[in-house]
Amino acid sequence: MLSPATGHGAGVNGATFRTGQVVDHRANGFDPTAVLRDFDWGTTSRLSDGRTLREWDVVAGEREIEVAPGLRFPAWTFNARVPGPTLRCREGDRLRVRFVNASPHQHTMHFHGIHPAEMDGVPMVGRGTIAPGEEFVYEFDAEPFGLHLYHCHVGPLAEHISRGMYGTFIIDPAQGRPRADEMVMVQHGWNTTFDGQGNQLYAVNGIPFHYMHEPIRVKRGELVRIHLVNILEYDPINSFHVHGNFFDYYPTGTRLEPSEYTDTIVQGQGQRGICEMRFPHVGRYMFHAHKTEFADLGWMGFFEVVD
Repeated sequence: MLSPATGHGAGVNGATFRTGQVVDHRANGFDPTAVLRDFDWGTTSRLSDGRTLREWDVVAGEREIEVAPGLRFPAWTFNARVPGPTLRCREGDRLRVRFVNASPHQHTMHFHGIHPAEMDGVPMVGRGTIAPGEEFVYEFDAEPFGLHLYHCHVGPLAEHISRGMYGTFIIDPAQGRPRADEMVMVQHGWNTTFDGQGNQLYAVNGIPFHYMHEPIRVKRGELVRIHLVNILEYDPINSFHVHGNFFDYYPTGTRLEPSEYTDTIVQGQGQRGICEMRFPHVGRYMFHAHKTEFADLGWMGFFEVVD
């Protein structure tokens, strides 16, 4: 699966899948290159008070995903992909998410944000867990603005998350943000032995090493905005590092002023933040977790900066 190596999973050029080997994105039903810039704004209508109502259908299911060449994983999914769809809205919108459980297991959708208790998507509160074949509508106002996430909150929680039941939830500020090339990076892992003790592969947006094989193309001098989310299970922290550049970092995206100017940040599970940068030079620039084990097992990629 990994390229010939000495030591822990890496030769002189670093770890990746064997030359020419990639997963079948068509069979998987999603492609991390498309996931990167795929924002789902929902179906909109106007409420009597003039506000925007946004509606989505989200279906829980099961799907076998090729997470590495020849290695298939029985994932639990939102809308048949890992990560689930990136739901996006604006501050103050009314949100209505119709959740359908088409899987054989009980599930919920728990949104990070501010909402009534009965909309929290946890067992024994409000509707609680949603049984197989049933559905429920989560409805609440979009607040606060920022970068958030959603995930299943049914026990055993670690299994539901590690199997793939998570996604990104973005609330844009009412006044908006400066125009940018925007993308989402969801950091996670694959516990392919199902021992609940750790991960054998690490990834961004579903597939390890994907952005090594298909670098992310950006334009020199253009503002790049990364919505960075960590939902990694079984490991206490994750990190993001970019080569040859620095970025402004906005933790949780709930303030319009950056907290620091850096090239590396650390996130615990559930933490997230917005990274903004411009590349002044053309060429390939690596990005990866600044924990060698994670990088060697899939959490790494390239930006391809072009004119």
